[in-house]
Amino acid sequence: MTVMQVVYWLIASVGNFSAYYFWSESDSLLSNILLISSLAYTAIGFYDLKISPHNLNRLYPVVAYIRYFLESYRVEIQQYFIANDTEERPFNREQRSLVYQRAKNVRDTIAFGTQRDLLEDNYLSLWHSMSPKNISGEAKKVSIGGPNCTLPYEASYLNISAMSFGSLSSRAIEALNLGAKKAGCYHNTGEGSISPYHLRHDGDIVWQIGTGLFGCRNDDGNFNPALFEKNAALPQVKMIEVKLSQGAKPGHGGVLPKAKITREIADIRHIPMEKDCISPAVNPECTTPIALLSFVQKLRTLSGGKPVGFKLCVGNPAEFLSLCKAMLKTGITPDFITVDGAEGGTGAAPVEFTNRLGVTCLEGVYLVNNALVGVGLREKIRIIASGKTASSFDLLAKISVGADIVNAARTMMMALGCVQSRTCNSNHCPAGIATQDPARTKAIDVNVKSERVKNFHHNTLKNFYELVGSMGLDDPAKLKPHMIKRRSADGLLIPIGSFISPLKPNALLDKEHAGKPWQEWWERSSADQFYVEDDYFSMPESVN
Repeated sequence: MTVMQVVYWLIASVGNFSAYYFWSESDSLLSNILLISSLAYTAIGFYDLKISPHNLNRLYPVVAYIRYFLESYRVEIQQYFIANDTEERPFNREQRSLVYQRAKNVRDTIAFGTQRDLLEDNYLSLWHSMSPKNISGEAKKVSIGGPNCTLPYEASYLNISAMSFGSLSSRAIEALNLGAKKAGCYHNTGEGSISPYHLRHDGDIVWQIGTGLFGCRNDDGNFNPALFEKNAALPQVKMIEVKLSQGAKPGHGGVLPKAKITREIADIRHIPMEKDCISPAVNPECTTPIALLSFVQKLRTLSGGKPVGFKLCVGNPAEFLSLCKAMLKTGITPDFITVDGAEGGTGAAPVEFTNRLGVTCLEGVYLVNNALVGVGLREKIRIIASGKTASSFDLLAKISVGADIVNAARTMMMALGCVQSRTCNSNHCPAGIATQDPARTKAIDVNVKSERVKNFHHNTLKNFYELVGSMGLDDPAKLKPHMIKRRSADGLLIPIGSFISPLKPNALLDKEHAGKPWQEWWERSSADQFYVEDDYFSMPESVN
């Protein structure tokens, strides 16, 4: 027997004898409590020793539950008592506090200097100008719509990224949509389709068509053109986005646990309630580059000419170049491309997919921007960056490396009151945001929280425009990758993305001017298929 097993038997024996003695001598409330407690302790310990399947319970009867109790609050203990302001993941205390302060419209300044190590490897910073500028009103909107789009959309630089009804509660969706209307930005529906809560307040909507085709599918899961046309005609729907993959789990379909599937959600998605809703990894209408572009063209026609694009997390760059080749071959171009970063997102995902697949948002946007420049299509296509935007600098960095506008998801949830409990996949969100539990969702006041979404949007953009002006620029469109500086291992400040050469217009069409690794990626890409044999890639040449 272990020491703790011996201790258990001693406590149980002495405790029961003593409790029984006091109870027999005095039938008071205290003696009753002592007897019941002693018997409960003995019963629990006996179960642990003889029946429990857990090693710890058998070796440390009763005491093991203390460990389980503390472990259940490990995240909260780490967050509130141990971690400093800059070391948590995915969002540290400094970032969360900034979001909360801007959402509440309270002071967001800091005192006594930065807590950051400005000389650490890969630290990003800006060079300011001695001649700051002001940003005019005309430069604060971005028009989205290519040559084949008849209903272009004027978008804000910061918007609400894809979060589905189902993943989020009805009141959270309402608050986000009303906040989008007040802020003058759009609200992406996520792959769960359009719900009544997306439409109740008339905020601008980007309708995302996920791999499950929710909202435009037959009962057998195939695309339904008539249903798509009906929903796309809604006046709130300003753009349509085809989801190929997402940063949280590229190569894996979306997951909505059955615990979060209500009858209403099942009806909206046309899915059963009895099992997890798992979308396929591949959109059935987009199995090849040419098929994807044909689907984009089809949706643009059915929607009456609204902007249509697609969303992906960049993996093998040669596969994205396959898309570029297909655009050149077919003459079909999307109106926008949303680049999701591997550092996302709000959805549930297997650990290996979240930790090991995809490139970061900055890297992905840089690659996509240069690829489109290299094939002469950049002027026809807008790039939307999606991935971990908490501050105005995050927004600026993404636009500097090639994005036209930016989507934010988790920080918009924080504006609603999210506390980063990381229980989004459990239906037990403590803030009532990522849950379908009506007892929890009723805590969200739609009007109050929509104001906080608007405040976060307004204050982040205000600081963004001031930051751009501090660099001597009068238009965010003038931001370039070399304006973001990265601290190298030897302590020097070098332009971000400098290890992959930027491309000049049409450079990929003239192989002699592409350089490595672009030329190798281009040679391996194909307009007819996505998969590319990855036998060998040369290390890119540094352009410091």
